[in-house]
Amino acid sequence: MLQTALFSDLVDSSPPTDTVRVAIGAGGASAAIGEQKDIRYFSAAARSVLNGPETTGMGYWSVNPYVGCAFGCAYCYARYAHRYVTERRGEASVAAEGMPSWLAFERRIFVKRNAPDLLRSALRRPRGGRPHPMIARREAVVVGTATDPYQPAERRFRVTRGLLEALAEHDGLRVVIITKSPLVTRDADVLARLATRSSVSVHVSLITLDRELARRIEPRAPTPESRLRAIARLREAGIDVSVNVMPVLPGITDRPSDLEALVRAIAEAGATHAGACALRLQSEARKRYLPFIEAEFPHLAARYRTSYARGYQVGERYRAGLRRVFGELCARYGVGVWGRDNEDDDDDESDEGGDAEAVGGQLVLEL
Repeated sequence: MLQTALFSDLVDSSPPTDTVRVAIGAGGASAAIGEQKDIRYFSAAARSVLNGPETTGMGYWSVNPYVGCAFGCAYCYARYAHRYVTERRGEASVAAEGMPSWLAFERRIFVKRNAPDLLRSALRRPRGGRPHPMIARREAVVVGTATDPYQPAERRFRVTRGLLEALAEHDGLRVVIITKSPLVTRDADVLARLATRSSVSVHVSLITLDRELARRIEPRAPTPESRLRAIARLREAGIDVSVNVMPVLPGITDRPSDLEALVRAIAEAGATHAGACALRLQSEARKRYLPFIEAEFPHLAARYRTSYARGYQVGERYRAGLRRVFGELCARYGVGVWGRDNEDDDDDESDEGGDAEAVGGQLVLEL
Protein backbone atom coordinates (compact mmCIF):
# COMPACT_ATOMS: atom_id res chain seq x y z
CA MET A 1 0.00 0.00 0.00
CA LEU A 2 0.99 3.63 -0.48
CA GLN A 3 2.74 4.93 2.60
CA THR A 4 1.58 8.40 3.57
CA ALA A 5 4.74 10.12 4.82
CA LEU A 6 3.36 13.50 5.75
CA PHE A 7 4.15 14.46 9.26
CA SER A 8 7.50 15.54 10.61
CA ASP A 9 6.08 15.93 14.08
CA LEU A 10 2.27 15.80 13.76
CA VAL A 11 1.98 19.23 15.34
CA ASP A 12 -0.68 21.55 13.97
CA SER A 13 -0.29 24.57 16.24
CA SER A 14 -2.69 26.88 14.44
CA PRO A 15 -6.00 27.79 16.09
CA PRO A 16 -8.77 25.30 15.26
CA THR A 17 -10.85 26.54 12.33
CA ASP A 18 -13.82 24.31 13.10
CA THR A 19 -16.08 26.08 15.58
CA VAL A 20 -18.35 24.48 18.15
CA ARG A 21 -21.27 25.50 20.29
CA VAL A 22 -21.67 23.81 23.66
CA ALA A 23 -25.12 22.78 24.83
CA ILE A 24 -26.24 25.01 27.71
CA GLY A 25 -28.72 23.74 30.24
CA ALA A 26 -31.08 25.51 32.60
CA GLY A 27 -29.60 28.40 34.50
CA GLY A 28 -26.78 28.84 32.00
CA ALA A 29 -24.80 25.78 33.14
CA SER A 30 -23.14 23.61 30.54
CA ALA A 31 -25.06 20.35 30.13
CA ALA A 32 -22.88 17.26 30.57
CA ILE A 33 -23.87 14.26 28.45
CA GLY A 34 -21.70 11.76 30.30
CA GLU A 35 -19.24 11.26 33.13
CA GLN A 36 -16.38 8.86 33.81
CA LYS A 37 -14.85 9.28 37.25
CA ASP A 38 -13.43 12.83 37.16
CA ILE A 39 -14.00 13.30 33.41
CA ARG A 40 -17.10 15.02 32.05
CA TYR A 41 -18.32 14.98 28.45
CA PHE A 42 -20.21 17.83 26.80
CA SER A 43 -22.14 17.86 23.55
CA ALA A 44 -20.60 20.29 21.07
CA ALA A 45 -22.54 21.28 17.97
CA ALA A 46 -19.76 21.88 15.45
CA ARG A 47 -20.38 24.37 12.65
CA SER A 48 -17.60 22.90 10.51
CA VAL A 49 -15.29 19.93 10.93
CA LEU A 50 -12.96 19.70 7.92
CA ASN A 51 -9.90 21.93 8.29
CA GLY A 52 -8.00 22.62 5.07
CA PRO A 53 -4.30 23.26 4.40
CA GLU A 54 -4.95 26.88 3.52
CA THR A 55 -6.24 27.62 7.03
CA THR A 56 -4.11 25.29 9.14
CA GLY A 57 -0.88 26.00 7.28
CA MET A 58 -0.19 22.25 7.18
CA GLY A 59 0.12 19.98 4.16
CA TYR A 60 -3.06 18.02 4.80
CA TRP A 61 -6.69 18.29 5.85
CA SER A 62 -7.64 17.41 9.40
CA VAL A 63 -10.73 16.18 11.23
CA ASN A 64 -11.01 15.96 15.01
CA PRO A 65 -14.11 14.26 16.44
CA TYR A 66 -13.45 15.52 19.97
CA VAL A 67 -11.90 18.53 21.67
CA GLY A 68 -9.71 17.37 24.53
CA CYS A 69 -8.41 13.91 25.33
CA ALA A 70 -8.91 11.76 28.40
CA PHE A 71 -5.61 9.92 28.05
CA GLY A 72 -3.81 12.79 29.81
CA CYS A 73 -0.35 12.31 28.28
CA ALA A 74 2.07 14.65 30.03
CA TYR A 75 3.75 15.73 26.80
CA CYS A 76 0.64 16.32 24.67
CA TYR A 77 1.08 19.24 22.27
CA ALA A 78 -2.66 19.59 21.53
CA ARG A 79 -3.67 21.22 24.82
CA TYR A 80 -3.80 24.56 22.99
CA ALA A 81 -6.94 23.40 21.15
CA HIS A 82 -9.01 23.25 24.32
CA ARG A 83 -8.06 26.79 25.28
CA TYR A 84 -9.22 28.15 21.93
CA VAL A 85 -12.59 26.47 22.34
CA THR A 86 -13.23 27.31 25.97
CA GLU A 87 -12.33 30.97 25.56
CA ARG A 88 -15.08 31.51 23.02
CA ARG A 89 -18.11 33.35 24.35
CA GLY A 90 -20.71 31.10 25.89
CA GLU A 91 -18.29 28.23 26.43
CA ALA A 92 -16.04 29.49 29.22
CA SER A 93 -18.30 27.99 31.89
CA VAL A 94 -17.27 24.50 30.79
CA ALA A 95 -13.66 25.13 31.78
CA ALA A 96 -14.48 27.06 34.93
CA GLU A 97 -14.35 25.47 38.38
CA GLY A 98 -10.85 26.90 38.85
CA MET A 99 -9.40 24.40 36.39
CA PRO A 100 -6.43 25.50 34.24
CA SER A 101 -6.80 24.98 30.50
CA TRP A 102 -4.10 22.30 30.35
CA LEU A 103 -6.02 20.21 32.88
CA ALA A 104 -9.44 20.92 31.37
CA PHE A 105 -8.07 19.42 28.15
CA GLU A 106 -8.09 15.96 29.73
CA ARG A 107 -11.03 16.35 32.14
CA ARG A 108 -13.64 18.26 30.09
CA ILE A 109 -14.14 16.65 26.69
CA PHE A 110 -16.28 18.17 23.93
CA VAL A 111 -18.06 15.61 21.71
CA LYS A 112 -18.77 16.75 18.15
CA ARG A 113 -21.76 14.50 17.69
CA ASN A 114 -22.74 16.09 14.38
CA ALA A 115 -19.25 15.75 12.87
CA PRO A 116 -20.08 12.82 10.52
CA ASP A 117 -23.03 14.70 9.01
CA LEU A 118 -20.91 17.84 8.56
CA LEU A 119 -18.15 15.86 6.86
CA ARG A 120 -20.61 14.12 4.58
CA SER A 121 -22.15 17.46 3.64
CA ALA A 122 -18.77 19.09 2.99
CA LEU A 123 -17.63 16.33 0.65
CA ARG A 124 -20.91 16.21 -1.25
CA ARG A 125 -21.35 19.97 -1.60
CA PRO A 126 -21.45 21.02 -5.29
CA ARG A 127 -18.38 23.01 -6.26
CA GLY A 128 -19.05 24.04 -9.83
CA GLY A 129 -19.31 20.43 -10.87
CA ARG A 130 -15.81 19.65 -9.62
CA PRO A 131 -15.00 17.25 -6.77
CA HIS A 132 -13.99 18.56 -3.38
CA PRO A 133 -10.41 19.96 -3.50
CA MET A 134 -9.21 17.33 -1.06
CA ILE A 135 -10.35 14.62 -3.46
CA ALA A 136 -9.31 16.38 -6.65
CA ARG A 137 -5.77 17.03 -5.42
CA ARG A 138 -5.48 13.72 -3.58
CA GLU A 139 -4.52 15.53 -0.43
CA ALA A 140 -4.52 13.55 2.78
CA VAL A 141 -7.10 13.85 5.50
CA VAL A 142 -5.85 13.04 8.99
CA VAL A 143 -8.28 11.97 11.70
CA GLY A 144 -6.92 12.86 15.13
CA THR A 145 -4.36 15.67 14.84
CA ALA A 146 -5.46 17.40 18.07
CA THR A 147 -7.20 14.61 19.97
CA ASP A 148 -7.21 10.83 20.10
CA PRO A 149 -10.17 9.72 17.97
CA TYR A 150 -10.38 6.43 19.87
CA GLN A 151 -10.23 7.75 23.42
CA PRO A 152 -12.79 6.28 25.86
CA ALA A 153 -15.56 8.62 24.65
CA GLU A 154 -15.54 6.87 21.28
CA ARG A 155 -16.71 3.61 22.78
CA ARG A 156 -20.00 5.31 23.63
CA PHE A 157 -20.41 8.14 21.12
CA ARG A 158 -18.95 6.46 17.99
CA VAL A 159 -18.20 9.78 16.29
CA THR A 160 -14.96 8.52 14.73
CA ARG A 161 -16.68 5.49 13.24
CA GLY A 162 -19.26 7.83 11.74
CA LEU A 163 -16.50 9.93 10.17
CA LEU A 164 -14.89 6.85 8.62
CA GLU A 165 -18.23 5.71 7.25
CA ALA A 166 -18.66 9.12 5.62
CA LEU A 167 -15.16 8.92 4.09
CA ALA A 168 -15.89 5.39 2.83
CA GLU A 169 -18.55 6.84 0.51
CA HIS A 170 -15.84 8.39 -1.69
CA ASP A 171 -13.06 7.20 -3.98
CA GLY A 172 -9.46 8.33 -4.19
CA LEU A 173 -8.92 9.63 -0.68
CA ARG A 174 -5.74 9.40 1.38
CA VAL A 175 -6.84 8.74 4.94
CA VAL A 176 -4.64 8.59 8.03
CA ILE A 177 -5.88 7.82 11.55
CA ILE A 178 -3.66 8.58 14.55
CA THR A 179 -4.38 6.82 17.84
CA LYS A 180 -2.97 5.12 20.92
CA SER A 181 -6.02 2.95 21.40
CA PRO A 182 -6.72 -0.67 20.43
CA LEU A 183 -10.35 0.40 20.07
CA VAL A 184 -9.44 1.20 16.47
CA THR A 185 -9.62 -2.54 15.76
CA ARG A 186 -13.38 -2.35 16.39
CA ASP A 187 -13.63 -0.48 13.09
CA ALA A 188 -11.53 -2.88 11.03
CA ASP A 189 -14.58 -3.56 8.87
CA VAL A 190 -15.03 0.11 7.97
CA LEU A 191 -11.29 0.54 7.43
CA ALA A 192 -11.23 -2.46 5.11
CA ARG A 193 -14.17 -1.08 3.16
CA LEU A 194 -12.51 2.31 2.97
CA ALA A 195 -9.27 0.71 1.78
CA THR A 196 -11.03 -0.74 -1.28
CA ARG A 197 -11.66 2.80 -2.53
CA SER A 198 -8.86 4.87 -0.98
CA SER A 199 -5.42 4.75 0.60
CA VAL A 200 -5.69 4.11 4.35
CA SER A 201 -3.07 4.00 7.08
CA VAL A 202 -3.43 3.76 10.84
CA HIS A 203 -0.64 5.43 12.79
CA VAL A 204 -0.36 3.89 16.26
CA SER A 205 1.49 6.08 18.76
CA LEU A 206 3.90 4.13 20.96
CA ILE A 207 6.94 5.63 22.69
CA THR A 208 7.99 2.93 25.14
CA LEU A 209 7.52 -0.76 25.93
CA ASP A 210 8.00 -0.14 29.66
CA ARG A 211 4.51 -0.48 31.14
CA GLU A 212 5.28 1.33 34.39
CA LEU A 213 7.05 4.17 32.63
CA ALA A 214 4.18 4.49 30.18
CA ARG A 215 1.74 4.73 33.08
CA ARG A 216 3.68 7.65 34.54
CA ILE A 217 3.89 9.51 31.23
CA GLU A 218 0.53 8.53 29.71
CA PRO A 219 -1.56 7.84 32.82
CA ARG A 220 -4.85 6.85 31.17
CA ALA A 221 -3.66 5.58 27.81
CA PRO A 222 -3.82 1.90 26.80
CA THR A 223 -0.84 -0.26 27.73
CA PRO A 224 2.04 -0.78 25.28
CA GLU A 225 1.12 -4.47 25.02
CA SER A 226 -2.43 -3.67 23.94
CA ARG A 227 -1.16 -1.34 21.23
CA LEU A 228 1.16 -4.00 19.86
CA ARG A 229 -1.76 -6.43 19.74
CA ALA A 230 -3.80 -3.80 17.89
CA ILE A 231 -1.04 -3.41 15.31
CA ALA A 232 -1.02 -7.16 14.70
CA ARG A 233 -4.81 -7.35 14.42
CA LEU A 234 -4.98 -4.49 11.94
CA ARG A 235 -2.24 -6.05 9.81
CA GLU A 236 -4.11 -9.36 9.87
CA ALA A 237 -7.11 -7.45 8.52
CA GLY A 238 -4.97 -6.09 5.69
CA ILE A 239 -4.76 -2.52 7.04
CA ASP A 240 -1.52 -0.59 6.63
CA VAL A 241 -0.05 0.36 10.02
CA SER A 242 2.75 2.76 10.88
CA VAL A 243 4.05 3.54 14.35
CA ASN A 244 4.66 7.03 15.68
CA VAL A 245 7.52 6.91 18.18
CA MET A 246 6.58 10.46 19.04
CA PRO A 247 7.69 12.21 20.97
CA VAL A 248 10.99 10.74 22.05
CA LEU A 249 11.53 12.17 25.53
CA PRO A 250 15.17 13.18 26.10
CA GLY A 251 16.71 11.34 29.02
CA ILE A 252 13.57 9.22 29.53
CA THR A 253 12.65 7.16 26.45
CA ASP A 254 15.75 7.66 24.30
CA ARG A 255 18.03 4.88 25.51
CA PRO A 256 19.27 3.14 22.33
CA SER A 257 18.67 -0.32 23.79
CA ASP A 258 15.06 0.63 24.60
CA LEU A 259 14.54 2.09 21.15
CA GLU A 260 15.92 -1.10 19.64
CA ALA A 261 13.53 -3.24 21.68
CA LEU A 262 10.66 -1.02 20.56
CA VAL A 263 11.56 -1.19 16.87
CA ARG A 264 12.00 -4.97 17.11
CA ALA A 265 8.57 -5.32 18.75
CA ILE A 266 6.73 -3.23 16.18
CA ALA A 267 8.48 -5.15 13.40
CA GLU A 268 7.32 -8.43 14.92
CA ALA A 269 3.78 -7.03 15.17
CA GLY A 270 3.86 -6.32 11.44
CA ALA A 271 4.13 -2.52 11.28
CA THR A 272 5.25 -1.40 7.84
CA HIS A 273 6.78 1.96 8.74
CA ALA A 274 7.81 4.01 11.76
CA GLY A 275 8.77 7.59 12.45
CA ALA A 276 10.40 9.29 15.41
CA CYS A 277 11.01 12.85 16.52
CA ALA A 278 12.17 14.50 19.70
CA LEU A 279 9.84 16.26 22.11
CA ARG A 280 8.62 19.71 21.15
CA LEU A 281 7.42 22.02 23.90
CA GLN A 282 5.12 24.81 22.83
CA SER A 283 3.46 27.09 25.34
CA GLU A 284 0.44 25.09 26.54
CA ALA A 285 2.35 21.79 26.60
CA ARG A 286 5.18 23.46 28.52
CA LYS A 287 2.78 24.43 31.34
CA ARG A 288 2.02 20.77 31.94
CA TYR A 289 5.25 19.02 31.00
CA LEU A 290 7.93 20.98 32.86
CA PRO A 291 6.17 20.72 36.26
CA PHE A 292 5.67 17.03 35.50
CA ILE A 293 9.43 16.61 34.97
CA GLU A 294 10.17 18.43 38.22
CA ALA A 295 7.86 16.07 40.10
CA GLU A 296 8.64 12.77 38.37
CA PHE A 297 12.19 13.20 37.02
CA PRO A 298 13.71 15.98 39.14
CA HIS A 299 17.27 15.08 38.09
CA LEU A 300 16.35 16.16 34.54
CA ALA A 301 14.49 19.37 35.39
CA ALA A 302 17.39 21.82 35.08
CA ARG A 303 18.60 20.28 31.83
CA TYR A 304 15.12 20.44 30.31
CA ARG A 305 14.66 24.08 31.21
CA THR A 306 18.04 24.95 29.73
CA SER A 307 17.55 22.85 26.61
CA TYR A 308 14.15 24.34 25.83
CA ALA A 309 14.89 27.86 27.08
CA ARG A 310 15.28 29.39 23.63
CA GLY A 311 12.62 27.55 21.70
CA TYR A 312 10.24 24.64 21.50
CA GLN A 313 12.81 22.16 20.16
CA VAL A 314 15.83 20.48 21.62
CA GLY A 315 19.06 21.22 19.75
CA GLU A 316 19.81 20.00 16.24
CA ARG A 317 22.73 17.82 17.34
CA TYR A 318 20.39 15.77 19.49
CA ARG A 319 17.77 15.52 16.75
CA ALA A 320 20.33 14.54 14.14
CA GLY A 321 21.66 11.80 16.41
CA LEU A 322 18.15 10.53 17.05
CA ARG A 323 17.44 10.35 13.32
CA ARG A 324 20.67 8.42 12.78
CA VAL A 325 20.08 5.93 15.60
CA PHE A 326 16.43 5.39 14.74
CA GLY A 327 17.16 5.00 11.04
CA GLU A 328 19.81 2.38 11.70
CA LEU A 329 17.46 0.43 13.97
CA CYS A 330 14.63 0.45 11.46
CA ALA A 331 17.00 -0.72 8.71
CA ARG A 332 18.20 -3.54 10.96
CA TYR A 333 14.67 -4.85 11.55
CA GLY A 334 13.21 -4.18 8.12
CA VAL A 335 10.85 -1.35 9.08
CA GLY A 336 10.48 1.56 6.68
CA VAL A 337 11.22 5.04 8.00
CA TRP A 338 9.11 8.07 7.28
CA GLY A 339 9.19 11.67 8.41
CA ARG A 340 11.89 13.80 9.95
CA ASP A 341 12.16 16.89 12.12
CA ASN A 342 11.62 20.19 10.37
CA GLU A 343 14.87 22.09 10.22
CA ASP A 344 14.19 25.15 8.11
CA ASP A 345 11.96 27.59 9.96
CA ASP A 346 12.90 27.65 13.61
CA ASP A 347 14.00 31.21 14.22
CA ASP A 348 13.84 30.77 17.97
CA GLU A 349 15.69 27.47 18.03
CA SER A 350 19.10 27.03 19.59
CA ASP A 351 21.53 24.37 18.51
CA GLU A 352 22.73 24.23 22.06
CA GLY A 353 21.15 21.88 24.53
CA GLY A 354 21.24 18.61 22.73
CA ASP A 355 24.15 16.35 21.93
CA ALA A 356 23.11 12.99 20.57
CA GLU A 357 26.14 10.96 21.49
CA ALA A 358 25.22 7.79 23.32
CA VAL A 359 26.74 8.03 26.76
CA GLY A 360 26.24 5.01 28.97
CA GLY A 361 23.66 3.70 26.54
CA GLN A 362 21.58 6.89 26.72
CA LEU A 363 21.11 9.73 24.26
CA VAL A 364 21.83 12.36 26.83
CA LEU A 365 21.35 16.11 26.89
CA GLU A 366 24.85 17.55 26.84
CA LEU A 367 24.52 21.13 28.02
